[in-house]
Amino acid sequence: MYVTENQYQKKLIKRLETMFPGIVVLKNDPAYQQGILDLILLYRDRWASLEVKRSADAAVQPNQNHFVEQFDEMSFAAYIYPENEEEVLIALQQAFESPRRTRVPKSKSVSLGQLHG
Repeated sequence: MYVTENQYQKKLIKRLETMFPGIVVLKNDPAYQQGILDLILLYRDRWASLEVKRSADAAVQPNQNHFVEQFDEMSFAAYIYPENEEEVLIALQQAFESPRRTRVPKSKSVSLGQLHG
């Protein structure tokens, strides 16, 4: 049975909402910035981005590889399609549950004057 990307995306969003109660799924406007990924996922204090494809052999648009790599370095990003859905959702679950990256404590912040002085 042939499934369009929109049909698959709708089913995927429902599955994400079941897996991650309280998740916010934002759909990006493809006309706004060429190549930007389809979905931004906000869950607790984490975020991720997914590029939804109807199948493993669906065409990749210019700049999509760039954004998948860039967003994956920043947090988590991946192509997702029916053939790899389970694998990607397991990795996403691990990313949402993993310990936070180390950040500079707010008490350690300094003023610009201290940096230049």
